[in-house]
Amino acid sequence: MSTLFEADAPRPLADRLRPATLSDVVGQDHILGPEGPLHRMITSGKLASVVFWGPPGTGKTTIARLLAQETWMAFAPLSAVFSGVADVRKAVEEAKRKRQMGQGTLLFVDEIHRFNRAQQDGFLPFVEDGTIVLIGATTENPSFELNAALLSRAQVLVLRRLDDDALEELLQRVEAAEGRPMLVDADARTALRAMADGDGRYLLNMADILMGLAEDETPLTPERLAEAVQSRQPLYDKGQDAHYNLISALHKSLRGSDADAALYWYARMLGGGEDPRYIARRLVRFASEDIGLADPNALTQSVAAWEAYERLGSPEGELALVQCILYLATAPKSNAAYKAEKAAKRLAKETGSLMPPAHILNAPTKLMKDIGYGSGYAYDHDAEDRFSGQNYFPDDLRRPNIYQPRDTGFEREIAKRLQYWDTLRSKRMKDDKA
Repeated sequence: MSTLFEADAPRPLADRLRPATLSDVVGQDHILGPEGPLHRMITSGKLASVVFWGPPGTGKTTIARLLAQETWMAFAPLSAVFSGVADVRKAVEEAKRKRQMGQGTLLFVDEIHRFNRAQQDGFLPFVEDGTIVLIGATTENPSFELNAALLSRAQVLVLRRLDDDALEELLQRVEAAEGRPMLVDADARTALRAMADGDGRYLLNMADILMGLAEDETPLTPERLAEAVQSRQPLYDKGQDAHYNLISALHKSLRGSDADAALYWYARMLGGGEDPRYIARRLVRFASEDIGLADPNALTQSVAAWEAYERLGSPEGELALVQCILYLATAPKSNAAYKAEKAAKRLAKETGSLMPPAHILNAPTKLMKDIGYGSGYAYDHDAEDRFSGQNYFPDDLRRPNIYQPRDTGFEREIAKRLQYWDTLRSKRMKDDKA
């Protein structure tokens, strides 16, 4: 219960504009709209345990509180950052008491991924017997951070970062609540939404600062806005999802020959504090995996860019990586080498310990010569067309076709060579049989 003094205390704008009903929540229509899973749960009167996964400022805590309100359940919030086993036990005991009185409990656990595996398991019996409806919130990928047993009992719902329309709606609510417009021009208003980076709470906190400006001031330009409010760092954790999501986006943009998109994701990674050496390493990998012999120079360019960065460091060396990205994005693509590696490893595993044919084995001792090592070997440089056509696979293994070059870039020429040698090999095998 709040005191008289607490009621008169100033409250942050984000708290004053907190949605009163689920219909007031912006940007999450995919889960709250008429066809959304939460709307169906409320309509059916069967609220199941849920894990909200999404970035900060998207409404995870607010939605959980409103779910309890709309289903007439007691709302019991916990933070995995500040709570321990004793706090969980106390919340469960209170839920049991309320259940005896005919009221259910929605236990909301913020940052639930911070609980260890054993602590997460502790919720299971109380979820199963209906003592609590568990609503967890996390910014991390539940697949990696939450127990499989817990995930099997809770539906994971993804909350999206707020788009530009949702952020603008929040700004309009601020102005309606304050009874006056914010002192920003049109460009600064756009910049303000961009600075929020999909985080509604952050946007409201910035708006709170701007509403504190004197009403007779000149509207802020984007330059003056940057001075008035602190710029928000992009969400990026080098050890978590953002790291893997963005390098995947860079890799696939390169594979799709989209130089502009590749440069964008590269800039996003650097802006988030990624080590350029990690990016350089992935570019070398890409050169072999997705270009290969379609452009043999791609690997040379990648290694050279990495070496250039090592010599120059940041920021000068970053331009070498940009040049490499542009080269790789615009190079002909082939995954033939990548597929050949997989096929060769698979075949080697399947065929076990088959010996090489005796004629290609060296015979440094008399015994080895006597048993046939090296016998019948044809020295290719002495053969017609410098190609003997001999068999180099195990005698009991039918010749496979492992490397299949694409009709792209330099591999087009390689394919012609292989076809030429296949023709000679077939001819000489027939001649040998004759």
